[in-house]
Amino acid sequence: MPLILLGLITLVTFWLVRQSSATDKSAIERVRLHEPDYIIKNGTLSALDELGNTKYRILGKKVIHYDDDASIDIETPRMRLFPPEKSPVTVKADLGHLDGDLTILDLLNNAEIFRPAQTVSGSEPARPRMLARSASFKVFINDDVIETDKPITLEQGVSVLHSNDGGIFNNIEQSMTLSGNVKGRIERIQSGAQP
Repeated sequence: MPLILLGLITLVTFWLVRQSSATDKSAIERVRLHEPDYIIKNGTLSALDELGNTKYRILGKKVIHYDDDASIDIETPRMRLFPPEKSPVTVKADLGHLDGDLTILDLLNNAEIFRPAQTVSGSEPARPRMLARSASFKVFINDDVIETDKPITLEQGVSVLHSNDGGIFNNIEQSMTLSGNVKGRIERIQSGAQP
């Protein structure tokens, strides 16, 4: 009888071990939690083009990387885009979220696009400074496009325009297209005045 009981306990133990190891997954297969794997204070992320020139640079007061989806949250993000032979464009906000593919940067709260005034150079005409403000912007990094569907205010030189339906900024053309019903004033730049 004790031998049968000992054999039965051995079989039950063997069965329990097999059952528990079948549900135990490897470390790679385990569900990863959306928790930061590293945090950088005053971090910078730069991307270079094929020639080694800076294409864009993202700075943040606090950069938080998440391992599960490789996304990045950024406190006070500031992104500078460097289009060839044109003035750099700066985009900033209070908060930012960069997807894991590094292709879309969502900018939230007090978002701005700023382009300084451009002087005449080569085939480019002079352009006045541009400032666009909205609650949020979505930067499509590979497409060089920034868009919003929120109300937006655009200042270009001394002209001011408002749209409640958002707009799209094309970084290659360095132009802004406002959507929907647009209101505002367009002022002519005085000759000899600074743009």
